[in-house]
Amino acid sequence: MIVKELDNARRGDWDAFVKASPAGTFFHLSGWKDVMEETFRHRIYLLVAEEAGTIAGVLPLVHVKSRLFGNSLISMAFCTYGGPIGTPDAIAALDERARALADDLRVDYLEYRSIERSFPDYKCKDSLYVTFRKPISADHDANMKAIPRKQRAMVRKGIGFELQGEIDTTPERLFRIYSESVRNLGTPVFPKSLFSNLLKTFGEDADIITITHQGDPLASVMNFYFRDEVLPYYGGSVFAARPVAANDFMYWEVMRRAADRGYRIFDYGRSKVGTGSYSFKKNWGFEPQPLHYEFYLRHGDELPDVSPKNPKYQAMIAVWKRLPVPVANAIGPFVSRALG
Repeated sequence: MIVKELDNARRGDWDAFVKASPAGTFFHLSGWKDVMEETFRHRIYLLVAEEAGTIAGVLPLVHVKSRLFGNSLISMAFCTYGGPIGTPDAIAALDERARALADDLRVDYLEYRSIERSFPDYKCKDSLYVTFRKPISADHDANMKAIPRKQRAMVRKGIGFELQGEIDTTPERLFRIYSESVRNLGTPVFPKSLFSNLLKTFGEDADIITITHQGDPLASVMNFYFRDEVLPYYGGSVFAARPVAANDFMYWEVMRRAADRGYRIFDYGRSKVGTGSYSFKKNWGFEPQPLHYEFYLRHGDELPDVSPKNPKYQAMIAVWKRLPVPVANAIGPFVSRALG
């Protein structure tokens, strides 16, 4: 088994392996190297394990270093999933190389973000985050009936207001809505270039759906498409969306359009246990599935905690919520690049 960094000429082989692997996800695709490096200027390592010249496993790693949140090597930073995938021998070899790289870079920790555990001896966070995934049907009526009654009423409310879903080819409306939404949560916004780079890099495998009411954009979401899955990922809504249930309608619109295109899994993505987004997704009839984030700690045995629930960030979050949106948008990208 040989582990090395991916040769750019073999990106097609990497992506073919990811798409064929049962554990492969959208966040394992090689295009994230371009997105991370162009948007955040982070160094990304695409480690590939080969046996007799054939790919047996892959591991994307992002080096994130900041004074505020520390020094880390994450698979995959800014993403829900992305831990090592492949044969057991390949995963073991990739982990050995990743630990050596972590030592060379003198990071505080190495983090793997996965659905299932791979390293029982590593410390693990398995009660902080969950993911929500559920099959969807080609039949819109069946999908509507699968939504619990109260949430279904909210979707029908949006339909009754004659909300419209529109495909955007640029991130202008998404960024305007998303930046206001995350500011309201006390979270620094990502740079607009992130969304432009995602559209440029992934082409037809990413799109933006914006919901309008009488011509006014109220909610918007960037979606990823992988194998038979649709993943609404970066989304938000403005205050005026609430009376007409635009946020609820938006996810129905994503589901409806994806079903028409042949996608059969709806991945609602990651949420922290006990948060509003956690409850919102459960209200759609999705069952939470724990995520296992495993850590190789180079110093001590205390797990890192950059969660908004960490008391030491509460004052910062409270101040951020009161910032004017233009100010938050000017400062946010410099902070968010360090979050990982």
